[in-house]
Amino acid sequence: MGKTILVTGASGQFGRLVIENLLASGKVDASDIIAGSRHTAKLADLAARGVQTRTVDFDAPAETLSAAFAGVDTLLIISTDALDANGTRLKQHKAAIAAAKAAGVGHIAYTSMPNAETSLVTFAPDHLGTEAAIKESGIPHTILRNSWYVENLFLSLPAALASGTWYTSAGEGKTPYIARADLAAAAAGALLIAGAESRTYTLTGDKAYTNREIAALVTAITGKPIAVVDLDDDSLAAGLSHAGVPEAFIPTFVSFDRNTREKLFDIVTDDVRTLSGRAPQSLERVLEASKAAFGA
Repeated sequence: MGKTILVTGASGQFGRLVIENLLASGKVDASDIIAGSRHTAKLADLAARGVQTRTVDFDAPAETLSAAFAGVDTLLIISTDALDANGTRLKQHKAAIAAAKAAGVGHIAYTSMPNAETSLVTFAPDHLGTEAAIKESGIPHTILRNSWYVENLFLSLPAALASGTWYTSAGEGKTPYIARADLAAAAAGALLIAGAESRTYTLTGDKAYTNREIAALVTAITGKPIAVVDLDDDSLAAGLSHAGVPEAFIPTFVSFDRNTREKLFDIVTDDVRTLSGRAPQSLERVLEASKAAFGA
């Protein structure tokens, strides 16, 4: 038996992609990969391919995590989507880190975000707090600071294409969008080389774009013009409210644009190449290949 690797959130899109990359690498046996999820029934296809499956529930650490993390050499904690105002996500992550330490896990990898120390995004403290807890555990670690998914654009582009207008307070700030698949390939690469050293990587696309540049790309791909309209943060918040966005989510959406405007997303590295061995797909290529996903 070789080095065991456990991926949490394995029934989600990112977790599944990480496992697929591990399987495709030829560097780890399927039996040494552990897919962890609250919903193990969703992992039956992976189990049929020889991957171990274990119940992992960050909200029930005593009941699930001790058994799930037993014998694990390398653990990937994929950040959860618990974005309430009660600090639930950070509590979940800290529970997982404590369980990993108790189980003797040899290395922890974690999916964080760029510039976690200074980010203006409302949930950045969750990431920074998790990074701190991992470091305080004394366990060797890999912090994967993932830039924004290209797929995040698929939430806003349909409305912009339908109306011909993209309202934003991001100004001339830029974001190095990267496809989820490229981030997953890099994460798998990091897991395969994880050892006694601790490292932090910032995973980005090869180029950062303003919203105007993105709108121009989408217009060229679809033939549908999008006019970018600059707003201040308060006007953007009011517009989101008028559009029916739930009030609880509006500060977070506005914080994305503010963080972009302050150039806190504008960082480009070669770390994806370093870990995955390949260049990330260009934004143009992903948008062209995914036209149906954003209603083009």
